[in-house]
Amino acid sequence: MPNHAIITGAGSGVGQAIALALVKKGWVVSIIGRRADALKDTIAKAGADGQKLDAYSLDIADASGVAKTVATAIAKRGGVQVLVNAAGTNIPKRSLEVLSNDDWRAVLDANLNGTYYMVNAVLPAMRTQKTGTIVNIVSDAGLRANPKAGPSYVASKFAVSGLTQAINCEEQKNGIRATAIYPGDINTPLLDKRPVPPPMELRGSMLQADDVAACALLAIELPYNAVVEELLLRPRATG
Repeated sequence: MPNHAIITGAGSGVGQAIALALVKKGWVVSIIGRRADALKDTIAKAGADGQKLDAYSLDIADASGVAKTVATAIAKRGGVQVLVNAAGTNIPKRSLEVLSNDDWRAVLDANLNGTYYMVNAVLPAMRTQKTGTIVNIVSDAGLRANPKAGPSYVASKFAVSGLTQAINCEEQKNGIRATAIYPGDINTPLLDKRPVPPPMELRGSMLQADDVAACALLAIELPYNAVVEELLLRPRATG
């Protein structure tokens, strides 16, 4: 039976890139995203490997929906070796001066609570297997605040960093390891939610989704007696 990964945010950007990289290596991947049409696009981009992708349309802020979907995916594939939490969001009105309570909660629900719900849902199967790798795509804003990100995004990412550390502290005895990847600016659709989206000519010098996917594969494919707990990723200097 092939290895099985579950990936959130797999309809675009980093989540999509990781899903496509894994299916090329023979994995079967349960892809999760809010929009069914975006997940269909991921399957189409996989070409002949699209048959290895199982799509689940889901808002990961829905705890009961996460539990049901993950249980279905694990039952179908007979276990789960990897979880990648790549889903995340931000809002245009993000500075403290304009941030609303509703937007604060929306960002925390998507970036933090959804990540926790996914982790909580896969842990029982990983404990039974005595093996499992969890990769959380965080942000360099989860290491140090910056004015571009906004406080709700920063707070959510700092919390995911702590969650990753807690997984390694508590679940190592069960054969489970976790990696937090901290990318700088990535050329993904999330940039369009900035108050002033960066121009296209600047996006080419940013990290690309495939760059982050390569780091995720490093964490996943590392010999199992080792773990990359934290990985800070920057674009190479271009001038």
